[in-house]
Amino acid sequence: MPTYTFYDEVKDYQYEEFMFISKLDEYKKNNPNVRQIYTPIAIVGDHLMGVGPKTDGGFNDNMKRIASAHPGSPLADRYGSGASNAQIKTRNIVDKQRKNNK
Repeated sequence: MPTYTFYDEVKDYQYEEFMFISKLDEYKKNNPNVRQIYTPIAIVGDHLMGVGPKTDGGFNDNMKRIASAHPGSPLADRYGSGASNAQIKTRNIVDKQRKNNK
């Protein structure tokens, strides 16, 4: 059962009632000096990236696979490029030689 917030305009008083949704219309009809106050719903969760529990191995493997397809992206910086140590060392040497030959 949900909790509803009401405001009594005569008594200038705000209060909450716990009732079935089927009884809500009847309650408002029987209490004409009361109006319902709608409050926002608070959604609490850890569904945002970087917040909450750690991701499982399957998710990380998939992110590494995507990062290896885009080696220069921020995703590759975060999850690694998927390249082996030998490939990374080779790429660093090639990049260094290219800079020296300019």
